[in-house]
Amino acid sequence: MQDITPYLSAASTVIGLIFFIGIVWWAWSSKRRAANQESAELPFDIPDEFSKDES
Repeated sequence: MQDITPYLSAASTVIGLIFFIGIVWWAWSSKRRAANQESAELPFDIPDEFSKDES
């Protein structure tokens, strides 16, 4: 069992790296551009809680 441990560790690292690169690729793909732009503008679309006009 001790002989296979380094290989399992290396395999899990490679699989994790592949998943990470896949998620980054998906998030930055051109198909997600509209959704990313909409999400980026959400904080500016929320009305302010406190206004100077209200006392």
